[in-house]
Amino acid sequence: QVQLVESGGGLVQAGGSLRLSCAASERTVSYYAMGWFRQPPGKEREFVAAISWRGGSSRYVDPVKDRFTISRDNAKNTVYLQMNSLKPEDTAVYYCAATTGTFLASAPGSYDYWGQGARVTVSS
Repeated sequence: QVQLVESGGGLVQAGGSLRLSCAASERTVSYYAMGWFRQPPGKEREFVAAISWRGGSSRYVDPVKDRFTISRDNAKNTVYLQMNSLKPEDTAVYYCAATTGTFLASAPGSYDYWGQGARVTVSS
C-alpha cells in the first residue's frame, strides 16, 4: 500500500513563502503523476497543481499560477510545492496525491493515493 506523507505546513504572514513536501513510501510512485490539492475551511477539496512522472509537464489552477511551483525529486521519492506570495485565501489543508494514470488530472477521483494533509494558515 502506497503511503504519502506531507510536511512543511504552518503559519505564515501574507506575502511569505512555504514549501510543502510529500514523501512516498514506495519507489514505484516515481512513475506516477502527482498532484497537490487543498481544502479551505468549509469548502470542497480543490485542485492546485499536478506534475508528470518525469517532471517535464505540469499544470496549475489559475489562482496560484506564477506564485506556486510543483516539482519532484524521483531519487528521493518526494514531490514539492513551493508557495510564494501567499495570500489569506491560500489558507487550507493541502493534500498530495498520486495517480497511476498518465494524464495530469484535476479531478480528485482520478487519484489513487492520498496523504493525510498539511495545514497552511496565511495571516493578513
